[in-house]
Amino acid sequence: MRKNKSHFLSVIVPAYKQAKTIKKDLRHIYSTLKKIRYDFELLVVVDGTSVDNTYKFAKELKLPKLKVLGYPSNHGKGYALRYGMARAKGDYIAFIDAGMEIDPNGISLILEHMEWYDADIIAASKYHPASQVQYPFDRKIISFGGHLIARFLLGINIRDTQAGLKIFKREVLEKVLPRLLVKNFAIDLEILAVAKHLGFKKIYEAPIKLTYIFEGLHLQGAGFKVVINSLRDALAVFYRLRILRYYDDQNRRRWRFDKELQMKINTG
Repeated sequence: MRKNKSHFLSVIVPAYKQAKTIKKDLRHIYSTLKKIRYDFELLVVVDGTSVDNTYKFAKELKLPKLKVLGYPSNHGKGYALRYGMARAKGDYIAFIDAGMEIDPNGISLILEHMEWYDADIIAASKYHPASQVQYPFDRKIISFGGHLIARFLLGINIRDTQAGLKIFKREVLEKVLPRLLVKNFAIDLEILAVAKHLGFKKIYEAPIKLTYIFEGLHLQGAGFKVVINSLRDALAVFYRLRILRYYDDQNRRRWRFDKELQMKINTG
């Protein structure tokens, strides 16, 4: 029986090469979800079951509300999120990155913000005044660059589009999901831009507790590639949104979504 019949929460965890930590991460998230006042499901989507033992180890966890999903080859974070969203049953659908850089207690907070503001989308933000963030300077520059791209190119008026914790009303994803194309890290930008374009304007930010632990991503090398790839993907979203009008209803026949990624309406 659901704790709250009006709201059922789905939480999606995209995972890639997380074999060393996936059990610990999922247990931590699961224990957090058990404390909230809503019934829930936890869906981990392994982005490449043949890559390592992430899928195998996740399946070994016998948690009653955990669903372990996956597919053989790596397709990118965006694809993993879309795959999970298509199978989520919640009235509210959230995602949180694996790796525990983000404190999963933030799920409860963004859920409360959804209620307080009757929001369409809540995005956890490193720049919220109540956030607790340990973040290196070079990553701040990359994040600020992402903010400028989102603000001036796509008209997204929140300060942090890339933090790996967000929550959506189901109706938002039912409208947005079939139109999406991005398979990698710019999925956040595409969802937010398309949602706003379709009239979902109640998009707000919430605090986050984040400890940045990944090593080796700097402006020289991998970090620079992230900036370039994000800019490229943002330009592609802008082109589809403003020039091609690809995301508009009249272009429905041009949407190139796979059947396995369609939102299953009325299954929540």
